[in-house]
Amino acid sequence: MSASSAEFDREGAVAIASVAAAAHLCQRVQRRRVFGAALTKGDKSPVTVADFGAQAVVCRALELAFPHDPVMGEEDAAELRDSANAAIATEVVGEVREQVPEVTASAVLDHIDRATSDGGGGRFWCLDPIDGTKGFLRGEQYAVALALLVDGVVRVGALACPNLPFGGAPGCIVAAVRGRGTRVLPWPGDERIEAASARVSPVSDGALARIVESVEAAHGDHGSHDRVRATLRCTTESVRLDSQAKYAVLARGDGDVYLRMPTSVEYRENLWDQAAGSLVIEEAGGRVTDVDGRALDFTRGRKLTANQGIVATNGALHAAVLAAIRTIRS
Repeated sequence: MSASSAEFDREGAVAIASVAAAAHLCQRVQRRRVFGAALTKGDKSPVTVADFGAQAVVCRALELAFPHDPVMGEEDAAELRDSANAAIATEVVGEVREQVPEVTASAVLDHIDRATSDGGGGRFWCLDPIDGTKGFLRGEQYAVALALLVDGVVRVGALACPNLPFGGAPGCIVAAVRGRGTRVLPWPGDERIEAASARVSPVSDGALARIVESVEAAHGDHGSHDRVRATLRCTTESVRLDSQAKYAVLARGDGDVYLRMPTSVEYRENLWDQAAGSLVIEEAGGRVTDVDGRALDFTRGRKLTANQGIVATNGALHAAVLAAIRTIRS
């Protein structure tokens, strides 16, 4: 598909509005500090009422705006349809109804189950309703992440980061349309702050690099990250954040390098953990590859099977970071 970036302005606006709506649901649950029961997935990560509710809100918005577009999402409603989890399902429906009073219980589950696409070619949306659920549960960083992909190219990316301060506001939305740059938007309803263009930092000296990494050791090899820092003679301490809020930090110029070294030879990243964030970095002037310097291949299904790990930088530091990785792996 050949298209000018202007053709995706409507998609960009819908993406921003839908992640904002989902994030408001998450905020409401987080403020109450009553997370309800959580289900546990096969990888032992938790899935909360807010995860399901946020996915329902975004998928409903996408269905209304683009009814023929497939959606790839992290969650499904199979367990919510199990009578053993009726109480959790009732909580999910209740949260969604606070924003969409007319929605039925069956419609909420159907909205969640709309996110069944396996991706590949063509046009589809990719959603992580709460990226960083453990950060969400701790009251720290998380993001609602949504991307539009067309023939393997990320065209639109939006990250709602409710706990990432911007201009005096407690949160922000970082969004990009390919070819149009990255913007940082104030939290919806906060009229004190104006939107701003995002630009990566100009830092080119590895010794001064501000490196961000995941809180969870299972999501990135912290030992390898430390060795990269040592090879770069980096004098700054790494900052650990949950979720694609790390991408937002780099895009705004508040960090310089995001490392996610694989924890095993077999491990591969999920599309929904990287798609939106990769575009906001690139459109802010940065670069994103795997640890071997290869471009991320979003055409292989739900996982980045052709890539290992993630290296995101301000661009000026990318070659040095890749060289450091080659050094520690040799």
